[in-house]
Amino acid sequence: MNPSGHERQGLRLFPFRGLRYVPERVGSLSAVTSPPYDVVVRPDGLDHLESADPHNIVRLILPRAGSPAARNAKAARTLRDWLAEGVLAADPEPALYVYEQRDADILQRGLIGALELSPPSAGTVLPHEDVMDHVVADRAELMRATAAHLEPLLLTYRGDGARSGATAVLERVTARPPLLSTTTEDGFSHRLWAITDTAEQAEAQADLAGRQALIADGHHRWATYLRLQQEHGTPGPWDFGLVLLVDTARYSLRVRAIHRLLRRLPVAGAVAALDGLFRVRDVPGPLPRALEALAEAAGAGNAFLLAGDGAFRLVDRPDAGLLDRTVPAGRPAAWRALDATVLHSTLLDRVWGVPDAPEDVAYLHDAGAAVEHAERTGATAVLMHPVREDVVRELAGQGVMMPRKSTSFGPKPASGLVLRSLTLG
Repeated sequence: MNPSGHERQGLRLFPFRGLRYVPERVGSLSAVTSPPYDVVVRPDGLDHLESADPHNIVRLILPRAGSPAARNAKAARTLRDWLAEGVLAADPEPALYVYEQRDADILQRGLIGALELSPPSAGTVLPHEDVMDHVVADRAELMRATAAHLEPLLLTYRGDGARSGATAVLERVTARPPLLSTTTEDGFSHRLWAITDTAEQAEAQADLAGRQALIADGHHRWATYLRLQQEHGTPGPWDFGLVLLVDTARYSLRVRAIHRLLRRLPVAGAVAALDGLFRVRDVPGPLPRALEALAEAAGAGNAFLLAGDGAFRLVDRPDAGLLDRTVPAGRPAAWRALDATVLHSTLLDRVWGVPDAPEDVAYLHDAGAAVEHAERTGATAVLMHPVREDVVRELAGQGVMMPRKSTSFGPKPASGLVLRSLTLG
């Protein structure tokens, strides 16, 4: 049952004709892939990816031009050109796609398909983080211009552990030769298979029909899907979104933190404002050693690591009275205890007076990049410790939203391996 008391409709995943790079028309498949748009560190990451191959997918997901309208128009023009030139081509028949990522430590497999959209009230797809409206608006403009889903969201569900249904299909399919295989510079190998047999599609679909999914990565794109569906109104291709579904009972994900860069706040000012409110201690570097100190402190309560002036400062043991005054009441205890809650409600809003706006706060997935940016620009990097997955699921199941950018699940699907055109369905 969903929170409204009505029977929940499960996941409805449909095949589609994927757009994929034609290997003969690009330097290599690894050279045209990219991390998801919000993981690319700009501008350094953009420069690197654009120089890897003139057809790198980053030219579609993060086009560069003088204005938002010009950027989106450029992406749409680029997509049309690549299709006309045969750089990208649609697969001949609709398929569900099996996607595998592997490195020395982790194996992840899942199904890529067009998921029927459902409102939050249905309880079928659970978000766990708030979104920023300007990011949703930006992604919506890009999707409108290109009429395409350029990169899949990462959704997770909990199977029953049996080797049947979707699991059985994945294991059979991955024993066959893949459609494509490549290794990206981060050391991950990527393989993709197409399921075109209708019986195998139906077997996987029947299993998923009883499942509920958690958005692991892609809250802004999911919100964008829902916004554009509402705009179009009439039934059609906008009623579906491109997703990767992973059974975490079989393939566990990593959960990492997303760090903050406070663009206009120097470290000295940040530290001075904490006097008497938090314990502040210098901890030795280098960065991996400082992050170990953060992990140890996080086991006992709220803790953050500040960097940006060449040193590392561990911030923990907040004053209980301060938290009582600043953290909103009437929420579950697990939500009130989140580091992201304390960071935004207490530190940003009340202690530092930093607006949560793009010109003031940037969100970075890589701790090293956050520190480097802070040191180069005189800003403050606030490094976070990751939230446990069970806490995320508990809150999502209660319909409670975590502060935006609270978690980073991974490994994330590489962008550029399969796209979905809204004009093909």
